[in-house]
Amino acid sequence: MPDAVKKLLSILDLETLEQNLFRGRSPQDGWQRVFGGQVIGQALVAAEHTVEDRVAHSLHGYFMRPGDPKVPIIYEVDRIRDGGSFNTRRVVAIQHGHAIFSMSASFHVVEEGVDHHFAMPDVPGPDELPSLNDIKEAEIEKFPQVIKTYFERERPIEIKPVDLTRFLHPEKRDPVQYVWMRVTGRLPDDAALHQCALAYASDFTLLDTALIAHGLVLYDPTLMLASLDHAMWFHRPFRADEWLLYAQDSPASHGARGFTRGSVYTRQGVLVASATQEGLIRKKRAR
Repeated sequence: MPDAVKKLLSILDLETLEQNLFRGRSPQDGWQRVFGGQVIGQALVAAEHTVEDRVAHSLHGYFMRPGDPKVPIIYEVDRIRDGGSFNTRRVVAIQHGHAIFSMSASFHVVEEGVDHHFAMPDVPGPDELPSLNDIKEAEIEKFPQVIKTYFERERPIEIKPVDLTRFLHPEKRDPVQYVWMRVTGRLPDDAALHQCALAYASDFTLLDTALIAHGLVLYDPTLMLASLDHAMWFHRPFRADEWLLYAQDSPASHGARGFTRGSVYTRQGVLVASATQEGLIRKKRAR
């Protein structure tokens, strides 16, 4: 198992402090704030620890303060309801005595019912595409230091955008993008862990989709970007260590906020999860 995947598993392995109280840690990789997907994934792990024999089907979270990677994050779980078919949990992530993130999650027993889903977009498969390392080789000197550092580090999530050209030559386009992604090593056969790994990965490229309409990219040094909220729905079982297509679009941006949506498909074309996010997109003020 690659070291980066071991690190991801350690991030998602929370320490139990007391009933309904857990502690998570951040990787010490030099980032100035905690990655939003990490907090989503850890909060879902905390909620999962208080539920038995049911799987998460949805989560809704709000980012309230930037996380400090130098100190642990405390996750407090409120067992709001245990019903015959559904369990509801509320999780608050706390640092320095303040809430940095709150999330509601719902869990459902496995049962039969009606079944349908939209067809997967017709895009090249992951075996036909170059990886993000090709961007590194071609254009690394154009990137700010924080992006260079990201590319130089081993990563637990492999990402293959269907179209690399917007990263090399930014211009205004329809705000739609398709990205293949997977955990880079084999994960244990634990459905809850695969959900938490996908929740972690789902924050990587979603807000970036709103920038496409404006000819902007995530590493633009003039932009201030931050996730404001994040929601996910898990429709069917899947493996996060197998290739998943993340089909994303951005219906609207206004008032320094961008709204984005994502649909997650297996290589067989089955829709397994959906996500939405609104994020801050603000031009930095000149000093």
